[in-house]
Amino acid sequence: MNNIGVIFDVDGTIVDSYDPHHESWKYVAAQDGVTFSPEEFHRTFGCVSREIIAMLWPRPVTEQEIKQIDDAKEQAYRDIVSVEFPAMDGVSELMQTLKSQGFSLAVGSSGPRENVELAVKCLEIGGLLDAVVSGSDVKRGKPNPEIFLTAANMMGLPPSRCVVVEDATVGILAAHAAGMKCITLMSTGHKIEEFADADHVIYSLREITPELLYRFVS
Repeated sequence: MNNIGVIFDVDGTIVDSYDPHHESWKYVAAQDGVTFSPEEFHRTFGCVSREIIAMLWPRPVTEQEIKQIDDAKEQAYRDIVSVEFPAMDGVSELMQTLKSQGFSLAVGSSGPRENVELAVKCLEIGGLLDAVVSGSDVKRGKPNPEIFLTAANMMGLPPSRCVVVEDATVGILAAHAAGMKCITLMSTGHKIEEFADADHVIYSLREITPELLYRFVS
């Protein structure tokens, strides 16, 4: 082991899930007469579902209603991606390479446990991971740093020895709040102007190398 941890976000980072999530949100919102615009979806992408519902539903919703909406939305998402899983190019090869070089690996997502488990299963990366943290495992989603700090703790590493791979502004904020460097992937729906605070921007996971990661923890 080289005592360096790499924490991968899931949505938009190891799974090309931007469009499936938008479609599932539109479907569930329409059942309640709510229009979920592309702008609203983009602004909230990366947040936990219960926070999105509380922010965007135009009427007061009870905790029970939030759970029902949340559950329906996430089931719709899983139904969509299960037909043809949208793996991000190069993710399996990257994780295999990093694991062989002694890196500790984790996934840290604001999404529910079922979504994260589905991604880990479909990508066949479970045997490579030292920690798996979902939105179901924490009290606060990104931009709060709890997800990344929990992953670091599970790997037995201090935050300064961890690098986050993300695709969303809330993820960058969470990584920096956790005291970690952040490599940001330009994935579907994003523009380079959003990532002024990123430590490094890439256009493909294939650009990540052990040498690049060493640079951020040296």
